[in-house]
Amino acid sequence: MLICGFNKTTLLDYPEHVAASVFLGGCNFRCPFCQNKDLLLNPADFAAYSEQEILDHLKKRSSMLTGVCVSGGEPTIYKELPDFIKKIKELGFLVKLDTNGTNPQMLRHLYEESLIDYVAMDIKAGLSDYFRVAGISETETSIFTASGQNYLENIKDSVHFLMHETDSSRFTYEFRTTVVRELHDASSFQEIGRWIAGAKRYFLQSYRDSENVLCPGYHSYKKEEMEFFAEIVRPFIPNVALRGLD
Repeated sequence: MLICGFNKTTLLDYPEHVAASVFLGGCNFRCPFCQNKDLLLNPADFAAYSEQEILDHLKKRSSMLTGVCVSGGEPTIYKELPDFIKKIKELGFLVKLDTNGTNPQMLRHLYEESLIDYVAMDIKAGLSDYFRVAGISETETSIFTASGQNYLENIKDSVHFLMHETDSSRFTYEFRTTVVRELHDASSFQEIGRWIAGAKRYFLQSYRDSENVLCPGYHSYKKEEMEFFAEIVRPFIPNVALRGLD
């Protein structure tokens, strides 16, 4: 398991908690707007922390922190993930997992073993345009399907699991979409709204360009345009909100 980043204190990554964030390298998607290019392309070159270093630091900070966010990359590509999270839970922390939803089996296992308390799952686009926005070519899609890696069905399975098979008294989730001018329009949110209708909460995140974006040159929408997209979604998901706006 490649641990490529560690934010020792954050007030943003785990809602309502002072937390630390652990970033695992590697991902099965190539979203062109991804902000963590190094974690996708050369994760081994950026593996800066050992598991024990993370655990030792968390133990020292247990009086100040209440949660740990495990992010990426895509954390669920690692079979070692449950053991790592179990060690974090044994230190008394709540755990939030950021995921693209392509591994519903892992998601179920973590939930059933009470290893996660919060999941933030990315919704890249409407189902009809998912792979284009996620940076997966038609050839790659065919290869994944032939090998049994039906990502679209896995993602739909993860959405259904989070919405209909989890206990809200001990667990919560959110869906979120990073909104990119060149990749999303009003029809995107009409399709997403119909797909995840009834979701507990949904966030539209404003895209931000940076030097570490996988494919620079994309653009964000204005606040008024983002609010318009939120209004498209609101009849399906009343609890929709905006993030990342100035």
